[in-house]
Amino acid sequence: MINKVNTIIFDLGGVLIDWNPEYVYLDAFNGDRKKMQWFFDNICTNDWNENQDAGYPLAKATEERVALFSEYENLIRMFYDRWVDMLGNSITETVEVLDKLIKSNNYKILALTNWSHETFPIALNRFDFLHWFEGIVVSGEEQTRKPFPDIYKITLKRYNINAENSIFIDDNLRNIKAAEELGIRGIHFKNAILLQNQLKEYKIYI
Repeated sequence: MINKVNTIIFDLGGVLIDWNPEYVYLDAFNGDRKKMQWFFDNICTNDWNENQDAGYPLAKATEERVALFSEYENLIRMFYDRWVDMLGNSITETVEVLDKLIKSNNYKILALTNWSHETFPIALNRFDFLHWFEGIVVSGEEQTRKPFPDIYKITLKRYNINAENSIFIDDNLRNIKAAEELGIRGIHFKNAILLQNQLKEYKIYI
């Protein structure tokens, strides 16, 4: 028997907010996706960016990367200098799902995001729906990030959540699996239509 769900936790980037460094770098590489991907795989990598999501200072990270790859200095500095240009629009269909869940008044609605504490205020100013949540756990503020267990434990403790009564929605399967290891139910996000069907499996109808 499935325990009754009383808490729904949303990831932000890729679920409710469109963020993509291609918005900056595709132009920088004159549309050459192969060269751009090489840069992301070898210079400004996902692992490097995620280190800043866990609270590492952006300026320090940039200088260290420039010291390692000085021939790419301009492109490296572009990553955080033009970070705001990587921030796209809200993912409207998912925001509508969020709105319906909040208006139902049946669930505690939270967010758990891998995001630098230095850039998150930009998102808070841009997206009104971020103020709808009962609380948001930002990795950069906690000095840890998904998929490490500590950030899930922080979320559960801070908001008095029983893991077995909660659902976590994330577009990264790695993060879902980590949550499930702690007893949190996971939904691997693909799109808003599928999300609504996945919620129905837990008897959540909107």
